[in-house]
Amino acid sequence: MFAMRRSARSATCFALRLIESPSLAIKLEPPTEELELDDAMAPVPAWPTRSPGLEIVSAREVTVPKIRGWPELRLRRRLLHALANHELQAVELYARALVQFSDSAAAFRRDLLRIILEEQHHTQMYVTQLEKIGGRFGNQPVSGYFWRKTALLDTPLRFVCAMSLTFENANLDHTLESRQVALQAGDQESAELFATVHRDEIEHVRFGWRWLARLKPVEQSTWDTFTGSLLAPLHPGRASGREFHAGPRRAAGLDDDFIGRLREAWLKRKSGAPRGT
Repeated sequence: MFAMRRSARSATCFALRLIESPSLAIKLEPPTEELELDDAMAPVPAWPTRSPGLEIVSAREVTVPKIRGWPELRLRRRLLHALANHELQAVELYARALVQFSDSAAAFRRDLLRIILEEQHHTQMYVTQLEKIGGRFGNQPVSGYFWRKTALLDTPLRFVCAMSLTFENANLDHTLESRQVALQAGDQESAELFATVHRDEIEHVRFGWRWLARLKPVEQSTWDTFTGSLLAPLHPGRASGREFHAGPRRAAGLDDDFIGRLREAWLKRKSGAPRGT
């Protein structure tokens, strides 16, 4: 593997190791302060290596219940399994960005390393919670929804607009809904887990917002840059959940105009109106 030919202190080596190793334990090994932000080019992995049971399969083979199924133990296990895979994909894709954008600003790459650490923590929390209720990570089929979007993440700007300001932006809403459902089911531990993920997602959205401002063309508005950087099938309506919460977006630093436009996009999606209307 390419990773084996690089210095053990290389950030690129670290990132490739997370993607190319089938071991979950290795994928969850945290970055260290000794990592060097090398700018050498490396082949960008097209797909992650996974251990048996966690190989990505066709979306048609994966069925995940709605979050309202949380009170039922069998469905809760299935949901936690899917959430752990969701976070594991985030680990791998932020690592992939570290390889793909090795010539980007050092501050950008340091941010990627920080987020990798937090996504690893989220993965481990979901896996631990799954095991506490009798489940096992790797005994259910998993999708590759985010990995199948890599063609849409081909520049740092498109990466932050899709990953941070669309997927993780939507998770601001999803985690609040999930926390409420867990509380209603009397599952305080999971509710606290969702609250932790929610707090981290605010910072991940802040990362996207900050770098959107730095990377956008000077003459273009923030909103126009955001919408212009989302390639189909992504669109602004995907940056929210079933409900829309302005508070966490303000906490992430988004301005009122941007939040208002996101809310309009959410309302259009909710009503079924065409995106262009």
